[in-house]
Amino acid sequence: MGSRKKLLLVLGILAAVIVCIYLGFSFYFMSHFYSGTHINGADFSMKTAEDADKYLQKQIAVYTLTIIPKEGEKEEVAGADISMKYVKNKKLKQTLEEQNAFLWPSMFFGDSSIKADLGFTLDEKKLEEKIEGLSCWQNEGKTDPQSAKPEFNGEKFVVKEEVLGTKVDQEKTKKAITDAVFGLYEEISLEKEDCYQKPKYTSDSKEVAVACDTLNQYCKASITYDMAPAKEVVDGKLIAQWLTWDDNMNVTFHEDKVGEYMNNFAAKYETLYASRPLTTPWGKATEVSGGTYGWAIDEASETQALLASIKAGETVTKEPVYEQRAATHEAQDWGKTFIEVDLSAQYMWYIVDGNVAFESAVVTGKPYDHSTPSGVYDILLMSLNTTLVGNIVPETGEPEYRTPVDYWMQVTWGGVGFHDATWQPAFGGDLYWSIGSHGCINMPLDAAGTLYSMISTGTPVVMHY
Repeated sequence: MGSRKKLLLVLGILAAVIVCIYLGFSFYFMSHFYSGTHINGADFSMKTAEDADKYLQKQIAVYTLTIIPKEGEKEEVAGADISMKYVKNKKLKQTLEEQNAFLWPSMFFGDSSIKADLGFTLDEKKLEEKIEGLSCWQNEGKTDPQSAKPEFNGEKFVVKEEVLGTKVDQEKTKKAITDAVFGLYEEISLEKEDCYQKPKYTSDSKEVAVACDTLNQYCKASITYDMAPAKEVVDGKLIAQWLTWDDNMNVTFHEDKVGEYMNNFAAKYETLYASRPLTTPWGKATEVSGGTYGWAIDEASETQALLASIKAGETVTKEPVYEQRAATHEAQDWGKTFIEVDLSAQYMWYIVDGNVAFESAVVTGKPYDHSTPSGVYDILLMSLNTTLVGNIVPETGEPEYRTPVDYWMQVTWGGVGFHDATWQPAFGGDLYWSIGSHGCINMPLDAAGTLYSMISTGTPVVMHY
């Protein structure tokens, strides 16, 4: 016999063996379930319908479903508690007959899961009562789910993931346990069955992402107020405190909070009417308050400017809008060039860059009658050869006085100022108690002329006792 015929003979015998094996398994699986067959979760691999029936009868007699909650102890629903009884039926046989025995090789490519009504009965009312009596079904004392939400991480708003909590969706839980019992499952995980109440928003919710984007648009802004030598910065860390959102993820920018911030900001840096420290050239330490000189911020205008910058996402360094300015933000906001009048010592100095450039004795307002006001002011206007006119006397209809002066340097809007007073017999000492002025700072003629030549409008004037 030739080698070709031998090869054909061997191949023919091999094919016959394979066909026999295939047919043998096919006949076998006409009465047996495939390997990997699960009916309602129970494993019936390689069992006959009669084997499966006996298995079910035995299982139902001792059936118990174990329920695994997210937290807390496991609980059970026993067949005996719900009057579960075995009833033989033809469903297993029908299921086996529906299995195509000639496709048995397919069992190697995955398990087969089948749902079927198996042979048993139970008291559904008892089952419902049993479920409603389970601790895992109760929600009292358990935590609510928390939606995902925006959270500021120090730089920007990011999505904080949701928290499921421990409260169950009772209807879904009841259905999951009921289905597990009717399917003869041995255990069920409430978490895997998705039985817990869900929050309104998750980390994948578009609404949360949009809210974060909106919040971060506000937080892009960075406004630096130059209050030399200090700086005040309004950036994302501060702006984040002025932002909130509701249950529907609608963002609110609390403009009133910006107004509160500006009010506190102004209180920190405004000096108008504030008390300020002072040491005189001869070493007297005192404090000065009152007057019309100092820093004053236009809060309303600057609040609107700040709101506009935040909404536009600007990065800018600026000064606030001022109603009134001073020389410096240091404790003595009038700077190092100013006029000082010691109303107790009846003496004045003109200080330039911290050094005394000119000084003179003076006579100020008569105490109690026309006291010269203390406080910080500045020179409002200057004029030569002016006639000072007093208040109108009601009885005569004429001014209290008409006094011509050579040099006039007005300090207050009420008419107090520096001027020459040639009628005064002397200056300094206690003269102001007896021959004090109507409030002005009287000076010798030459001293008034010298001061007039050295200063200009806007020069700060500090008067104190």
